[in-house]
Amino acid sequence: MNFADPARVCGGKSICTNPFALANGLGLTFNEIGGRDMSYDLIIRNGLVYDGTGAPPRVADIAVQNGKIAKIEPKIVSTVAEEFDAAERAVTPGFVDVHTHYDGQATWDNHLTPSSNLGTTTVVVGNCGVGFAPCRPEDRDTLVQLMEGVEEIPGTALAAGIPWTWESFPEYLQTLETIERDIDIAVFLPHGPLRVYVMGERGVNREAATPEDIDRMKQIIGESLKAGAIGLSSSRTLLHLSSSGDNVPTFEAAASEMKALGTALDGAHGHVMQFISDWQDAEEEFDILRETARKTGAKGTFTLIPIENPSEGMNENPDLWRDQLHRIETAQAEGLDIRGQVISRPIGILMGHIATMSPFYKRPSYMALSDLPPAERAAKLKDPKTKAKILAEENDNPHIFVQLLSTNFGAMYPMENPIEYLPQNENSVAARAEAEGRDPEEWLYDFLAENDSENLIYIPATSKSKDKIAELLKHPHTVEALGDGGAHVGSICDTSANLFLLTKWVFDEKLFSLEDGIRKITSEPAEFFSFTDRGKLAVGMKADLNIIDFDNLRLKTPHMVDDLPGGGARFVQNADGLVATFVSGEKIFENGTATGALPGKLVKSSSAAIKQAAE
Repeated sequence: MNFADPARVCGGKSICTNPFALANGLGLTFNEIGGRDMSYDLIIRNGLVYDGTGAPPRVADIAVQNGKIAKIEPKIVSTVAEEFDAAERAVTPGFVDVHTHYDGQATWDNHLTPSSNLGTTTVVVGNCGVGFAPCRPEDRDTLVQLMEGVEEIPGTALAAGIPWTWESFPEYLQTLETIERDIDIAVFLPHGPLRVYVMGERGVNREAATPEDIDRMKQIIGESLKAGAIGLSSSRTLLHLSSSGDNVPTFEAAASEMKALGTALDGAHGHVMQFISDWQDAEEEFDILRETARKTGAKGTFTLIPIENPSEGMNENPDLWRDQLHRIETAQAEGLDIRGQVISRPIGILMGHIATMSPFYKRPSYMALSDLPPAERAAKLKDPKTKAKILAEENDNPHIFVQLLSTNFGAMYPMENPIEYLPQNENSVAARAEAEGRDPEEWLYDFLAENDSENLIYIPATSKSKDKIAELLKHPHTVEALGDGGAHVGSICDTSANLFLLTKWVFDEKLFSLEDGIRKITSEPAEFFSFTDRGKLAVGMKADLNIIDFDNLRLKTPHMVDDLPGGGARFVQNADGLVATFVSGEKIFENGTATGALPGKLVKSSSAAIKQAAE
């Protein structure tokens, strides 16, 4: 037996008054030195524990001390500061959502809803090449317009809410560290702000980067990674437009630029490259990730969704998603960790008069009513003369969503309560109008004008084929993501997609066992992003946990709240059956209500940890 020096074990004291420290130092348990178990901060008792690894569940107590799991046993006998009885409930790791856009909201809001209220305890922001750092004061409006256009967050809210206490990316991370919030946040360095910061107007105008530009960008990437950035993100799709209508600065940036920037990453520190692309030249685009992974060991990930009717300028191959799976499989066989980000249901767009947009929202006669009080506007919209005027007009420079979807009546569905995310064709606007012998646009106008103009339509913007979604979810090299929390606040509310994986694909479709479904939204994304301290329930892991009543787990229909800075509105969503959520052992939500606890922290890459250790 290794008898340790009590003075060393007990923090320099010659007499040890801490039996737990002495037991650890002597390599003993409490029972071996005749003491009771230690006193814990929290014990969650009697829960059916799903540990996040895919292993079968077991009934156990979980003890938490100093924010970490200290013990998992069938029965823990101990004094404890707080107990939570999880009898007849499941205990899971907190969910890990690697594709969100809380870049602005995280600077003004303590609660990262609608993620934290739906069981997510760690989010990744800075996706798709948009964000707010690095940024010179003169470029703030440019970055606001980028975020407003690409991720549809009102510019008025961004202008009113963002404190702009930074210029560099490390300074942005410092700001995030000083703000109390409910859940943890990790951050990509976004390519768009980086390009604008280095190239100025040339970057905004999408001119080719010079070798000097690339060297400067690589230098900033290195500084940002050391400060805690988890990797580099970019956007390479024509669907992403600034609110000015211009393409984002990174659209069609040369593949050689992306590959050069990728060399600044380091797989040994868990770095990731993420982007979204139109895949016009799919092989060349994929080679950006392939070459980055091969040269640096960094991981690569991209948006992978089946689209039934690609837009002009996008790859029109209907089997592109399957071709991409083949490319991923080939890369994985070569030892390159590249994975597609998929979603458990179609990306769903909500349109109507209370939403950000509708098929009529930019028609002149409709816009003339925009300043009226809601009740007065609702009455005006029902006026036959107003209706005739609006139906006779066209939208003036509408959002890309409206350009692509506003006349596809066969893909629009009146939103029901509860919302149906995989609706049947016979329930579409086109089918309902045909059944009544009416023009679908007029039918839609009347529907949206009913119920005090609060009716909404749901539009699956990507494939709603169960077979395709199931194949993507089941693939061993995909990651469930793309909920876009914090983005598209007035038209998309998909942060519940991780819960939908459980309600639909576990319970309804039996595609996964419950333990595997939980693994898909906890340990699997955590491991891919090298978040080694979370995603599993095990001794020493971070005490991020959900208590769930699976018998009563139900998603509620999204609804609008007016809580953005400047009075802006956004969609949020709640769920029944989420009994409680803990972050670092502190209860942040109970039965859908925030407790006021704000234990969330900034999650940094291991590059930052190594740098801090050296200092």
